[in-house]
Amino acid sequence: MRHSTLFSLMAVAISVAGAASNVDPFEQWHKPEAGHVRGPCPFLNTFANHGFLPRTGKYITKQNLADGLFKSVNFDANISAFLFDFAASTNPEPNSTWFSLDHLTRHNVLEHDASLSRVDAFHGHADLFNEAAFAETLSYYGDTVDVKGGAAAIVARMKSCKATNPTYSLSDLGEAFIIGETAAFISILGDAESITAPKKLVEYLFRNERLPTELGWKRPESAFTTELLLHNLETVEAEYRKQLNATSQARKRSGGFADRLLFARQGLTA
Repeated sequence: MRHSTLFSLMAVAISVAGAASNVDPFEQWHKPEAGHVRGPCPFLNTFANHGFLPRTGKYITKQNLADGLFKSVNFDANISAFLFDFAASTNPEPNSTWFSLDHLTRHNVLEHDASLSRVDAFHGHADLFNEAAFAETLSYYGDTVDVKGGAAAIVARMKSCKATNPTYSLSDLGEAFIIGETAAFISILGDAESITAPKKLVEYLFRNERLPTELGWKRPESAFTTELLLHNLETVEAEYRKQLNATSQARKRSGGFADRLLFARQGLTA
């Protein structure tokens, strides 16, 4: 009887292990628990909710980020290293080799006013989704989010935030990041070559901080590289500048945002 019981327990254990090995990691989504932290970036929050990054949102290393972004959205190692250098700069601990998602909420480091889905720091917490802010963003998107709609939403959010926030500010780096964020999420959720994405996928991820697999989205087959990100950023930037000029909001700038991001990263890694 003892042997029979032992064999039964072993069979159950093997069965459970086999089932676990067949679990689709894209479907392993959980809300953050008590003690977990999240930040102002819907995508990084999403990756933590799926377990592609530490579910706690804490102590994320360069290797954690590289592995998580490769498995979830097929980012190559170079772009992960590029992003990690910026993210680690938000850690108050000098010369840190890790960051936590709540570090990203530090205002005017990487986090910025005129977010597409958050209120400005003057009005509340940048780590929390805000319906009114995102509703304004969505109103500039068609059924397909493209470069024109992406740029229009950025300009509109800048205008609204500047009118309602007495401490409104947007650094060169913050401005570059809001352009890069738009280029990145369109490319990841849609077609990186045409820089278009279905609005329903964008809305689903921002609202739920969950990858939209149930709507048909799949991990991109082609790697997303630093070169592709910067190319798409420059494309969005060109439309953004065009719309800024049309609304008389343009600020004098020299060089492009892609160059500024590369220069800023060099300063972080020097």
